[in-house]
Amino acid sequence: MRIGVVSDTHGHVEYARQAVRVLEQLDVEQVLHCGDIGSAAVVQLFGSWPTHFVFGNVDYEEDALRREIEAAGQTCHGRFGSIELAGKNIALLHGHDFARFRETVSDGQYDLVCYGHTHVAKQEKVDGTLVLNPGALYRANPHSFAVVELPQLTATHITV
Repeated sequence: MRIGVVSDTHGHVEYARQAVRVLEQLDVEQVLHCGDIGSAAVVQLFGSWPTHFVFGNVDYEEDALRREIEAAGQTCHGRFGSIELAGKNIALLHGHDFARFRETVSDGQYDLVCYGHTHVAKQEKVDGTLVLNPGALYRANPHSFAVVELPQLTATHITV
């Protein structure tokens, strides 16, 4: 199973649209958005896949975004998501609550922890957990996202 992981779109539709075009070519089956969504227009762009969203520190209109996500038939996890895909436990959060982020990474119950916030693409293994920041689709150079192969837990960063 191949999933796309994006973050920090900040409502900038054109940058998100570029990522969506590449995700379509890569045949991803689901998408995880790690917060700082920024606008309902961004939510609509990910309508081709089941998409899981969490809120970031600048998603000020959470109620309106939640309504848009749910109206689009997508899943809104609030500030923290916990899902299982291809037999792997995955946590999804923005990462600005550093205490919660550290706890999630260190508690050992997740195979994959996806986060954003820093606008810096990064992946590392921490005690068997793949900790993945896809980078950002806004205010980053380069703009990037990630693709993860499950159940292998291999991640590739892609620039757009």
